[in-house]
Amino acid sequence: MALILNIETTTTNCSVALSENGQTLDCLEDRSGDYSHAEKLHAFIKQVLENNQKDFSDLSAVSVSKGPGSYTGLRIGVSAAKGLCFSLDIPLISIPTAQVYQQQVVLENKGVVVLMNSRKNEVYAAEFDAKGKCQRNVYTEILTASSYRDKLTADVIFIGNGVTKLSEIAGSEFHLEAQVIDSLPSAKEMSLLAEQKHKKSDTEDVAYFEPEYLKPVWAKKLKS
Repeated sequence: MALILNIETTTTNCSVALSENGQTLDCLEDRSGDYSHAEKLHAFIKQVLENNQKDFSDLSAVSVSKGPGSYTGLRIGVSAAKGLCFSLDIPLISIPTAQVYQQQVVLENKGVVVLMNSRKNEVYAAEFDAKGKCQRNVYTEILTASSYRDKLTADVIFIGNGVTKLSEIAGSEFHLEAQVIDSLPSAKEMSLLAEQKHKKSDTEDVAYFEPEYLKPVWAKKLKS
């Protein structure tokens, strides 16, 4: 039986789930947006194991949401996942954040456009068909009033923490014509995806794995 710890810290929320054979046993989350990932993540990991009478040695693998998302959130989640995999000598599994979102509405049998918040008027986007197959992998989109007008049908769901940004730019017509879900990703939606990858041994090199930032991280040199 595969017992997998799932970690999602790509945005302003911190989410940890424990799953067994693809089924979520427990999930702890903080969506307060106070950017306290580093403080709460390890406490959540310990608590979710204790809640289910499990030890670290019982884990078969650790899965982590690989982005795109906030730089700090990604680094904290990936660092924690890597540390556990190194110390326990278990596989590391990465799950694209767009797929985590798509799993929230997989039972709707509709096309899905995932919009994840980025800088200014930009979003990270990905598109899936009604069967859940990725039709367009993650890309950066600069939003305008006419963005995604060709997809405003009852057969398409817009989901993600970037949909509010699009509705503000596109106007009220967007909300009237499209099914819109403003949400954050959750580690509980990683359970089945992680199990599927674990069965196929679709894992990452723990030493060299890096999350998907899509954009470079800029650092300013302080004046002396």
